[in-house]
Amino acid sequence: GRNEQASNMLRDVYSGRVRLNGEEHEETVIAALNYASSLGGLKRFEEARSLLRRIIPVARRGLGENNDITLRVKFTYALALYNDTGATLDDLRESVAT
Repeated sequence: GRNEQASNMLRDVYSGRVRLNGEEHEETVIAALNYASSLGGLKRFEEARSLLRRIIPVARRGLGENNDITLRVKFTYALALYNDTGATLDDLRESVAT
């Protein structure tokens, strides 16, 4: 439905930002965060986790460890782990460590 369409649009925005600005640019990280959040809303937690696992070190490197956006990326990753009913105990430990 509409949420799936919105998620596809956010994926396209993220891809465009990567091409336009590079991975470490703040707007690219925000676009990745928005896309990952939409995946979480669709309960596509594994896809969200995969994207966020890639983005966390990029955000740390490009924006800094304590940057608000970096912290939001880490928080969203922890939420994706927590909300995934298929997550293992190790996954939940990872969400706390993130």
